[in-house]
Amino acid sequence: MDGDAVYFGKVFSEEECEFWMDYLLREIPWKHDEVLMFGKTIFTKRKVAWFADWEMEYRYSGKTRRAEIFPEKLRELKTAAEEISGAKFNSCLLNLYQDGSQGMSWHSDDEKEMLHSTGIAALSFGAERKFVFRHKITKEKAEQVLENGSLLLMKGDTQEFWQHSLPISKKINAPRISLTFRTVAKI
Repeated sequence: MDGDAVYFGKVFSEEECEFWMDYLLREIPWKHDEVLMFGKTIFTKRKVAWFADWEMEYRYSGKTRRAEIFPEKLRELKTAAEEISGAKFNSCLLNLYQDGSQGMSWHSDDEKEMLHSTGIAALSFGAERKFVFRHKITKEKAEQVLENGSLLLMKGDTQEFWQHSLPISKKINAPRISLTFRTVAKI
């Protein structure tokens, strides 16, 4: 099988979404991400934060990041993602997209530190955005609109055989936050 993605749809009420969006915007120490492209360090438009069960290091896009320990409130979202998806996670990469001018190009979350058997659970708050998958060999595409308060689980060999992206859109003028819960091997 070439991977498996399960969209659970909206898992939080509108009131809960409003609470979490406000909390995440206010309490998370957002920073512009650094990536290595063509030998140069680039600062992304989107902002990120990285949390885990311990101060682990995680490497992607040519840069090593050190996680902060999960704040208690953020653990509530981790627990919700685990209970709904049936998977266990030890870390979370948060992404803040201020509006539709900020997106994510084609990529796979296939770093060697990742335990792919648990998958990645993507929890979304804020503006609805189109999320697109593209098969690495056949170039077949599939897309899903990620609703405010929704959960998407990418599991199995999804990261090995598929790339995904968050296309930019001039029609979107509200922020979106994605919390991507994952399991990183303890080294």
